[in-house]
Amino acid sequence: MNARIMDPAVTSAPLIRFDNVALDLGGRRIINGLDLELGRGEFVCVVGPSGCGKTTLLRLLTGLVQPTSGAIFRENTRIDGPARDVAIVFQDYGRALLPWRTVAGNVSLALEAAGVPRSQRPSVIQPLLQKVGLAAHADKYPAELSGGMQQRLQIARCLAQQPSVLLMDEPFGALDAMTRQSLQDELLDLVRQTGTTVLFITHDLEEAIYLGDRVLALRANPGSASSLAQSIPVDLPRPRDQLSTREHPEFLRLRRYLFDFIQEPHA
Repeated sequence: MNARIMDPAVTSAPLIRFDNVALDLGGRRIINGLDLELGRGEFVCVVGPSGCGKTTLLRLLTGLVQPTSGAIFRENTRIDGPARDVAIVFQDYGRALLPWRTVAGNVSLALEAAGVPRSQRPSVIQPLLQKVGLAAHADKYPAELSGGMQQRLQIARCLAQQPSVLLMDEPFGALDAMTRQSLQDELLDLVRQTGTTVLFITHDLEEAIYLGDRVLALRANPGSASSLAQSIPVDLPRPRDQLSTREHPEFLRLRRYLFDFIQEPHA
């Protein structure tokens, strides 16, 4: 499939463009010949076998890692370093939070980095905590929160940056099934409200289909072939629903298609 397919609801002008990107690490080619566009406001999920370069893709997009060859552009400007409006949500939410700061204090960290005056921070922090269901826990410390609440806090801190691009590296992988589904729905609501572009890494094929406008399937050991093996539009109605969406015939078809892809050898 064409790597440049984008959801028709998303503007045709790409926000981000990977142009024949390759990356070598430790004498091994991790990413090869990657051509990819991300539309403004698009939610793109990435799946693939272990070691195929999913997390590396995020690092390239942050500008912290530079490609061996090719280039990555944002609005036609080459990405050569970190940007303040690109936020990252990690799977290891415990280490991402500052344990000596309260819930409100952790969200305030992003505002302090942006130079927001102290007097203006509460008016930003409170609505964000309300959005993620933590308004009643503003004075608690991370150790007093459940895993799901800690991950909500990390998302709120990232949203405080007012990011144009939100990068998420298996953010719900360590959570129980019910908490994960609840956060999936909360994330979709938040993204719809803010218009943020999301690149979401996951091992969970159902999660990728449920969340995404598109699913990118990467191949392991790309060698002389492109790292991007498939770019698959997700033609499912929105808003999504944890029951009816997962029972939709197209959802089931995509799940089987992706499962078969992951199982195939791609040497």
